[in-house]
Amino acid sequence: MGNAVAPDQSILRQQYDTHAETRLLIVSDIKARIKAALSPLSVQPTIKGRTKDFTSYYKKYLRILKSGNANPLITDTMGIRIVCPFIEDLAAAESLIKRGFEVIEVERKGHYTFKEFGYESTHLLIKIPDDIIANRGEIDSEVVEIQIRTILQDAWAEVEHELVYKAEFNPFDDPMKRKLAAVNANLSLADIIFQEIRAYQRQLNGELGKRRESFFQKIEESTDALLFAEDQGKKNEAQDAADIGIMLPDSVSIDDLLLNALYAHNRNRFDEAIAMYSRILELKPDNTICSLIYKHRGMANFAQSKYNEAIADFDHTLELDEKSYKAAYYRGVVHSVLKQYAEALDDFTQSLDINPYQSFCLFRRGQAYFHIGDYPQALSDCEASLALEPDNETVIKFKELLQGKLKM
Repeated sequence: MGNAVAPDQSILRQQYDTHAETRLLIVSDIKARIKAALSPLSVQPTIKGRTKDFTSYYKKYLRILKSGNANPLITDTMGIRIVCPFIEDLAAAESLIKRGFEVIEVERKGHYTFKEFGYESTHLLIKIPDDIIANRGEIDSEVVEIQIRTILQDAWAEVEHELVYKAEFNPFDDPMKRKLAAVNANLSLADIIFQEIRAYQRQLNGELGKRRESFFQKIEESTDALLFAEDQGKKNEAQDAADIGIMLPDSVSIDDLLLNALYAHNRNRFDEAIAMYSRILELKPDNTICSLIYKHRGMANFAQSKYNEAIADFDHTLELDEKSYKAAYYRGVVHSVLKQYAEALDDFTQSLDINPYQSFCLFRRGQAYFHIGDYPQALSDCEASLALEPDNETVIKFKELLQGKLKM
């Protein structure tokens, strides 16, 4: 190595800069193609692109020469960084990249030392697609490096690059090493916690969706048959006699109680769900949570045909949150089932005053008008409902019924 000839920097610069503009264009093309490839992801990641400047390129060139490699091959002159919100998105993004590009190499970085701990990411080398080369022209590289990280991994990598890598900083004292490791560990833990919260939200939203679906089915069975005089009959909301009891520790959190209550609710274990909703209320959470729980408990009472209890729960919801248009709507449904149409009209109107863009509420108010014989007002609500949801077959059928009544 002592007799090695140093590379001519000016010649290297001239050669490197020859393709500078083309590299930028290729990175832009690859970014657009990656964005399209990642479109199936539920949350779109941030996509960054860069080309390595000559100074950085030359430093890396010399490091490779010093290692004994006489023909340095630098594969990251063009780079794309995919920054995802959650840990779970990393594998999904990698899979989509592999599906959309020819991947030459996969490297997973994550060395757990004070210096490299946070530099966790997946690095892929992809071949530049032939059509892009044909359009932009040949350059001195056939590959682009893609890095896939979470937001927090990317944040640490940016800071680490300035503090450690770029400055070639190597702290000698253990306290400084421990500080770097502690910051890094906190970021890694935050990533894990964010992922756990994300998983909990998905589970909670899934249970909420199931609960709404079963609740709306109960509404249809309890009200629509009265309109069309079909022999549908009300389905029995029979409770399984083998329902298990509530086996939860005293220290369980409100979040866990709610998730368990929704789980029981969605499986028609209404007594169990109501008991857990009541247990949450006994913990005296803030008014926002109490309002939500009363609403859920009211829905569970309605599912069991405990109509007075359901109305009382929806009353409590509205006392705590006067903007809860859903509670007013649900209370109107219960009054409709009880054939208390004047009260139902008041409730539906209250709900629409809070949020006028409710196709289903307009339809239910139209039903109430129908039952008291006010067909013109019923038709007006029906048409307003269809303006918001033109393809609702039940509302269309209702309109035909009203037109028949009015001989239109």
